[in-house]
Amino acid sequence: MSAAPVSPMREPLVNGNKTYHQITEDLCAPTERAPSRAWVIAFMFALTALTIGVVSIIYTIWVGIGAWNLNRTVGWGWDITNFVWWIGIGHAGTLISAILLLFRQKWRTGVNRAAEAMTIFAVICAALFPGIHVGRMWVVFFFFPYPNTRGPLWPNFNSPLLWDLFAISTYFTVSLLFWYTGLVPDFATVRDRAKGIRKKLYNVLSFGWTGNAKHWQRWESLSLVLAGLATPLVLSVHTIVSFDFATSVIPGWHTTIFPPYFVAGAIFSGFAMVLTLMVITRKVLNLQDYITIGHIESMNKVILLTGTIVGVAYLTELFVAWYSGYIYEQFAFFNRALGPYWWAYFGMMACNVLSPQVFWSKKIRRNLTWTFLMSIFVNIGMWFERFVIIATTLARDYLPSSWSFYVPTMVEVGIFVGTLGIFFTFYLLFTRVAPVVAIAEIKHILKSSGNQYATKNAEAIVKQVESGSLESAVVHHHEDDHH
Repeated sequence: MSAAPVSPMREPLVNGNKTYHQITEDLCAPTERAPSRAWVIAFMFALTALTIGVVSIIYTIWVGIGAWNLNRTVGWGWDITNFVWWIGIGHAGTLISAILLLFRQKWRTGVNRAAEAMTIFAVICAALFPGIHVGRMWVVFFFFPYPNTRGPLWPNFNSPLLWDLFAISTYFTVSLLFWYTGLVPDFATVRDRAKGIRKKLYNVLSFGWTGNAKHWQRWESLSLVLAGLATPLVLSVHTIVSFDFATSVIPGWHTTIFPPYFVAGAIFSGFAMVLTLMVITRKVLNLQDYITIGHIESMNKVILLTGTIVGVAYLTELFVAWYSGYIYEQFAFFNRALGPYWWAYFGMMACNVLSPQVFWSKKIRRNLTWTFLMSIFVNIGMWFERFVIIATTLARDYLPSSWSFYVPTMVEVGIFVGTLGIFFTFYLLFTRVAPVVAIAEIKHILKSSGNQYATKNAEAIVKQVESGSLESAVVHHHEDDHH
């Protein structure tokens, strides 16, 4: 009897022949030991950038929006560009957490914790801009629909800018709950190893977790419920952000392709930022056995897919503009490609459409240097995309007498640098406070995806197939089902 074909063994997701104790030691160590010199230097750079941002924001509030180079034509500049960019970066965490959890994808376990943290920090950075760009920050509470004595003054519920407020606050709340729910068992692990004030602090953070069966049952139920709530949010939040543009009547914005195109672009840029941080984090914190080349390759496949979708959206926009016969729409896209901002358009095309195509090669998908460079290119390209959509469209209005060329002031650049500082400051603090990789979830997959167990399981299956016992067992199982 000939041996039945055996599918190739799945690549292990945990390397180094780890035991449960070693996993705890490896993943808790960064929170327990003194920070390294590299961490301290990075933290100082992040704090410097944050300080630049705080000074720029205070200057903006003191002087007014005139501190920015917005004018009668370009009413939105770097503020909304950066807002949309940060919201996009925040999408990968929820995708990895929610959708891949519902689909039972085991490779999410190595990167989900850091990706969820990135979501929280990116949304905080994005939330700054709606508060600042209204001009009078001290009356920003006018956004909220609550009973008042100002006439009464009610927000305009027909405005996509108000939809943003609800979408982003909901997204932030669900993402925060999801992230913190995953942290509770790991906080308890750190608590049990800690002493003194650290023990008391982690005891509060872990909500008295003891790890009994009832706690795990409730934890898994809550994770699934939050995953179900977060999944539509992945699609809805950036769809609503796209409505800021798509519901207007401005040529180049008034298009129905924006919602799916924005969602694909958000996932694209989010995964790129996760890869940027993961490649560095796994090296600095010595987590190569938990964030493997297999994890990196899976994420590169998602970048290849979403990058291709974004490329198709770009080409569809050009085709629809040509096919519409509407001269103003045609001019908007002609101006993007061949107008004064041509460099931003071709930078966007090169970074977002051409550069990810190198990931068709398995060798490049598994190469860390290539992965890191491509992730940087994608983030630059996605920033260019938002800039192209906003600045090039507004700079050329219906009236040639109103045409202008937008260049940001140092204050606007300073605010953007400040958001980068906020993001990296929070991320670096997170690596000191909580395990970057989910301890409980890594232990959960160890027996099925640890390299020592995966090899044994594969060898056992091969022996069963060669002896014919596996095939006969499958046949008997099917016969029992029929009876």
